[in-house]
Amino acid sequence: MLLRKKALPLHANLIKKFKNINIIMSLKCGIVGLPNVGKSTLFNCLSNAKAQSANFPFCTIEPNVGVITVPDERLNKLAEICHPERGTIATTVEIVDIAGLVKGASKGEGLGNKFLANIRETDAILHVLRCFDDDNVVHVDGSVDPVRDKEIIDAELQLKDLETVESRIAKCEKQAKAGGDKQAKLLLDILLRYREALSEGRSARTVELLSKEEEAAARELMLLTAKPVLYVCNVDEASAATGNAYVEQVRQAVSGENAQVMVISAKIESEIAELETAEERDMFLEEIGLTESGVNRLIKSAYALLRLRTFLTAGSDEVRAWTFREGMKAPQCAGVIHTDFERGFIRAEVIKYNDFISLGGESQCRAAGKLSIEGKDYLVQDGDIMHFLFNV
Repeated sequence: MLLRKKALPLHANLIKKFKNINIIMSLKCGIVGLPNVGKSTLFNCLSNAKAQSANFPFCTIEPNVGVITVPDERLNKLAEICHPERGTIATTVEIVDIAGLVKGASKGEGLGNKFLANIRETDAILHVLRCFDDDNVVHVDGSVDPVRDKEIIDAELQLKDLETVESRIAKCEKQAKAGGDKQAKLLLDILLRYREALSEGRSARTVELLSKEEEAAARELMLLTAKPVLYVCNVDEASAATGNAYVEQVRQAVSGENAQVMVISAKIESEIAELETAEERDMFLEEIGLTESGVNRLIKSAYALLRLRTFLTAGSDEVRAWTFREGMKAPQCAGVIHTDFERGFIRAEVIKYNDFISLGGESQCRAAGKLSIEGKDYLVQDGDIMHFLFNV
């Protein structure tokens, strides 16, 4: 293949020439919670899949999976300038609705083993907590207490993680002593810190990892409580814009565990999902004091929770969003589109989104000196409009 002598927008007409286009990282967020907290209702709002939703425990047994698009207003604004033939393509995240958990799951109670296996396969956790009163909706423990509910699931996941850590410690101790294995010593130190935290009822995510080497070693353990978590407070309609006392209790309870909290009303979101036009949805949101639907906010929060960012390609063929992890450099981002682009990377031409919009397109940005030439060490930023040059 010849060296590209000009910047390539990497749109569909170019990409279709290659057989092995990378599929963007398979990323999963698992929706978890006790039975009857609104998980499946929320999942139905998030995706086109229709999970069964009913007023009794274990209504969801097999995990429901939905692929959802990540809302990004920038795509529409770029399309207004580029008038792409094939339209816009958003990036996606996979959402998994996992069966409700009960006390004793770590020992196999209820659907415990299946629950734990399903959650281990996800990259992040959306933990739904019931923060509304409704006598018509049964609570598995007889009363509404989101902090107690959170602690039930935390305890089960922590117990399972402690079991995993204890078994690994025994193995690592032998390796570290017998062969002087440096990697085993590194992992043993991490395991001992995890054991201390878990024994005290703290999740693995509260343990600070001091280096990239420690982070890499810790990832291999696949601990349940090391996964990033977003606590989703499911409130009544009146509390959708402001939250309520239950939400404040949750905020206080999670303040020290490196987690995020958001408020959503699954009931309102299900009503919004029934509206046919964007205008109707906007009017409905305005009436209840919201500027954006809870579903959109949740998807964006889940995307950020996974430390994901978006770079863009924009031209007359298509406008497209591409997912990359925070901290990735230009060659790695080129590889998101195709492995050949990373292998033969030469340089990238970068336009900042705000410059592209304010100046009205690529040629105007070139003329104004707002296009930068970046090499292999360039850290790609969210919203960068990228053209890659490569040679293989």
